[in-house]
Amino acid sequence: DRMNQVGFDPPSGLEVEIVEVDGETLLVFSWTRRSGSAVVALTPTEREVLEAVCAGRSNAAIAAARGTAVRTVANQVASLLRKFRVRSRHELAAKLAVT
Repeated sequence: DRMNQVGFDPPSGLEVEIVEVDGETLLVFSWTRRSGSAVVALTPTEREVLEAVCAGRSNAAIAAARGTAVRTVANQVASLLRKFRVRSRHELAAKLAVT
């Protein structure tokens, strides 16, 4: 189990997802609802954008790499900020950073 590799045994109800960004390992934490579904559910696109944001890329750089409009990426980043209940991309990256 990858969680044992990083030396972390999450308490009951805490979901942990391991995300690799530029060779760094990030742990994404979310509490489960009573129904068992994760509070922070990400689409594959949101995961890609999240990784790029955490790597410090701008909306324009992310859009160019993905072949989408800058406004589309801005909307995706806004969705991530809402889902993680933060106000800025810096807060988002800090919330997900593993020290």
